[in-house]
Amino acid sequence: MSQALPLWSAARVRRLPPVAGFVAVVALLALPVAPSADGGAQGAHPADAVSALVVLYCALRLVRDRHRPLSATTAVVLGLPVVGLAVAAAGAASPGAGLAGLGRYLQVFVLVPCAVLLLVRGRDDVRLLAWSLVGLALWQGALGTHQFLTGTGASYQGERIRAVGTFGAQDVMGMATVVSLGLVCAAGLALGRAPVRQRVAAAGCAVALLVPLAVSFSRGAWIATAVALVAQLVLAGWRRALTVGAAVLAAAVVLVGGLGLGSAMLQERLGSITQVADAPDQSVIDRYSMWAAASGMWREHPLTGVGLKGFPDHRDSHASLALSSGSETDGAGAGYVRQPLLSPHNMYLLVLAEQGLIGLTALAGSWLALLTLGLRRLATARRTDPAVLDCGLAALGLLTWQLTDFAYADIGGPSTVLTAVCLGIAAWWALGAAAREVQGP
Repeated sequence: MSQALPLWSAARVRRLPPVAGFVAVVALLALPVAPSADGGAQGAHPADAVSALVVLYCALRLVRDRHRPLSATTAVVLGLPVVGLAVAAAGAASPGAGLAGLGRYLQVFVLVPCAVLLLVRGRDDVRLLAWSLVGLALWQGALGTHQFLTGTGASYQGERIRAVGTFGAQDVMGMATVVSLGLVCAAGLALGRAPVRQRVAAAGCAVALLVPLAVSFSRGAWIATAVALVAQLVLAGWRRALTVGAAVLAAAVVLVGGLGLGSAMLQERLGSITQVADAPDQSVIDRYSMWAAASGMWREHPLTGVGLKGFPDHRDSHASLALSSGSETDGAGAGYVRQPLLSPHNMYLLVLAEQGLIGLTALAGSWLALLTLGLRRLATARRTDPAVLDCGLAALGLLTWQLTDFAYADIGGPSTVLTAVCLGIAAWWALGAAAREVQGP
């Protein structure tokens, strides 16, 4: 009798799909984020390091295979952000800051998305990535809900009830981002033409993730998720949109209204979304002050901006006196920390301030091209290949979520690597699905 292969034998590793490296990247975000001595987040997360290794692996495969993997359209769409980045890096205050910013932007918006596009072999790989995001969201959501129920989360209005998962109080947006992306993936899988068992499981996961998303108290994540879900429902068809929308609304009423899961605080938080003129809270005042500062930097340097990593250096000379000295974090295993406000929490304004019109046109043009080509691909798939609609709905939902969330957040923190993975899934759907579709193993 032949000897059984070890769990991690070379033969087993070779049978893994190439995209398994990015599944590992997603899985690593389940690990706790250790705070530094001052309570802030430490340097690069293990997920970032593994994403760099996967990009290197992809590059080595291209060298070995010796063929041109990308079409001219794909190269232009994904390579367009490099133009603005190169100009902004040259205009940075120091070479070190320019290289650091260039590396981060290239990782998130160019290299990792290209690697995802090249390593995904077909629809099964996309579903594997989507389910890995759902699994991560369920894990982080379960931890966050436990924090809310037991009062062990981050501080919110004097109570330690804000769900942050393993990301800690220093990154209150981390869990909200993960849960939102998992919910959008689950919705896309549920709205497709997959077997009934898979669609029911995905729908159940989507409903379950509404609870941790609610108790994250993240207004930006709520808005982005609502926009993405509405877009997915509309793209799936009006009849299904009305049915699923009614079911989600009923579930939300039961979970929040009937069970009373923080209903008073949730109503207050929801109300604060539109309360920007009468009596906004300090976080809203700070955000609008930072937005005004970013706009001021752009007006002084309209074409090229102030350079990569330049926003913190120019903030004080453009911000109003209403801006506070920093945000306060506490709880979730860390002590009280006052963190400086070093970004405008708006990706479009951050790019406009640091990279000017050249950078924003390049980045936004790349994202708009992905959205346009993705919608066209969905219309074609609806007629010719309905079985792949779940992948398209998940990909377009993730892209819509990111583009909406960028109006309230920018890159930063361990969950940023998920932005790169999501853009890669969207790129596969918009640019590579038809040409690189491989059936079977």
